[in-house]
Amino acid sequence: MAKAAQAQFEQFTAAMPAAFKDGMEKSLAAIQDASAQGKSNMEALTTSVTIAAKGAEALGAQSAAYSKSAVEGFVAQAQALGSARSLQEVIELQTTYAKSYMETFMVEMNRTSDIVSATVKDSMSPLSARATAMAEKLQVAR
Repeated sequence: MAKAAQAQFEQFTAAMPAAFKDGMEKSLAAIQDASAQGKSNMEALTTSVTIAAKGAEALGAQSAAYSKSAVEGFVAQAQALGSARSLQEVIELQTTYAKSYMETFMVEMNRTSDIVSATVKDSMSPLSARATAMAEKLQVAR
């Protein structure tokens, strides 16, 4: 019985270094994979924020251009109203201006909506790709 116990002990101690080495290699590989995943996630986040910032910049430029155009239109309308010769002309000028202003406003809101929509879609794309990659990695790990 002592020989059997000694043989089992020797077998156990002989297998220890290989098991320890295998465990360490798996742990290091998991740490490296987690590090690579973290780096990829940060790159995706940076890309997403950059796209969102560019979208916000485009939205700001669009808004500034529209504001300038609206003020210029208001000034032109005020001058036209100031030179009107009758109440009928004032009403016609104001009606035409209001219609034009609303049409321009609706076009501008559509542009703004398009910019916001495209920015959200484009900025979420890198994050969505990372989420998909992580989900695939988890499916493989099962």
